[in-house]
Amino acid sequence: MSKTIAFFGASGGVGLATLKHTLAAGHHCIALCRVPSKLSTLFPASTTPNLTIVAGNAHDEAAVSKCLVASSGKLVDTIVFTIGASPVMKGMLPSIDDPEVCQKGMATLVSTLNSLRGTGVAGAPHVIVCSTTGMSKFGRDIPLAMVPLYHVGLKVPHQDKAIMEERLVASGEGFTIIRPSLLVNGASDKKIRVGIEDPKTGRESKAIGYAISREDVGKWVAESLILQRDANYDNKIAMITW
Repeated sequence: MSKTIAFFGASGGVGLATLKHTLAAGHHCIALCRVPSKLSTLFPASTTPNLTIVAGNAHDEAAVSKCLVASSGKLVDTIVFTIGASPVMKGMLPSIDDPEVCQKGMATLVSTLNSLRGTGVAGAPHVIVCSTTGMSKFGRDIPLAMVPLYHVGLKVPHQDKAIMEERLVASGEGFTIIRPSLLVNGASDKKIRVGIEDPKTGRESKAIGYAISREDVGKWVAESLILQRDANYDNKIAMITW
């Protein structure tokens, strides 16, 4: 059965990889993009009729709402949320150009879903969010050698993602939070290890590693959470690594 999936942050990285595999499986995708040509160049309308590109910003409720309603008139089946900021230097420390990009985006998404339901639009989409390792409240989830990088160098984006996660969990929406280890480029045939954590009760299984590629994360998300949704990850945090 064909599904409709909304994408926020699909112009690159994990979002783009997930979009590619989802489109290839024949599902209808609606992608919000500030610069639509980034996607239309990769996926021309003539060869990708199952992709709808909406111009706009993930912090704009009006633009977000255009991505959340399927052709059936109901809410989309799944939402893939992978927005992020660009890295910058502030003094001697690395930071990001918008320190609240993820938390503001999640607030907008939750508010828009509530607004649409208030107008009579039915549905309960599963929200998939890409976060990062290094933020667990239930013990170390990164190698010891990476602790300085994650807890000092990446402190600002991690604070943003932590609030994003908290807002999603508190929203009451069905979700899966993905926490990949350090993201690198390129696809591989490496085995992906997955640890599971419940945001309220703690860790159920452990998977600690140094890195994983954006392409491999996107493929895993598409196969495990969209094409055939694994209920083991419902309302859980999945820590994935090579």
